[in-house]
Amino acid sequence: MDVVSFFIYSFVSIFIIVSPIGVVVTFISLTSSMTQEEKNSIATRATLLACAMCIFFAITGHGILNVFGISVDSLRVAGGILLFKVAFDMLLSKVSGESVTEEEIHESLSRDDVWIFPIALPLMTGPATITTVVVLSGTSPLISYKLVVLLAILLTFGICFVTLYYSRRIYKLIGYTGAHVITRLLGLFLAALAVDFVTHGVWNIYSNLAGIT
Repeated sequence: MDVVSFFIYSFVSIFIIVSPIGVVVTFISLTSSMTQEEKNSIATRATLLACAMCIFFAITGHGILNVFGISVDSLRVAGGILLFKVAFDMLLSKVSGESVTEEEIHESLSRDDVWIFPIALPLMTGPATITTVVVLSGTSPLISYKLVVLLAILLTFGICFVTLYYSRRIYKLIGYTGAHVITRLLGLFLAALAVDFVTHGVWNIYSNLAGIT
C-alpha cells in the first residue's frame, strides 16, 4: 500500500471510530444548559486532550507492546473484535458500552469536568480508537507511514473540533433522526473495518507460525 492509500485508509479508519456526528448528540445533551462561550471552551479542551492522547499512543504504542511482548497482529485481532462490538452498538444507534454508559452520561451532567470525562475520554478517544492508532502506526516500520497516521489523527480531530464548535447548528440541520442514520452508516463501515483487522491479524499470525513468507 502506497503512502497516499495508507493515509486514506488511516483517516477513514480513525474518523469512523471517533464518529464526530455520534459525539455531537452526547455533547449537546451535556452542554445544553451552558452558554455558547462555555460550550466552545469545552469543545476546544476536549478535542485537544483527545487528540493528544491519540498522538501519544500512536508514538509510544508499539514500544508499549514490545515491553509486554505483544505483537501488533495480536492487538489487531483483539482490536477487531472490540471494533465489531462498537460497530454493533452504532448499528443499534446507541452509546457504545465499551466507552461510556448512559448512567455515566447522566451523572456527568452535574460535574464541571465533562470535557475530560466523558467527552474527551472515552467518547472521542476510547479503547477502540487507541487500539486502532497503535495498530496503524505499527503496520510499517517506515517513518513516513507513521507520520501519515499522525496527519490522519490531526485531520480527524480538526474536523471533530469544527463539528463540536458548530454542534447546535449541525444538530438543527440534520436532526435527531439524521444523526442516528449517519451513526448507523458509520457503524456498518466500522464493522467491515473490524473484519479486515481480524482477518489480516489472523493470517499474519498463521503465516508467522507456519513460516510462510
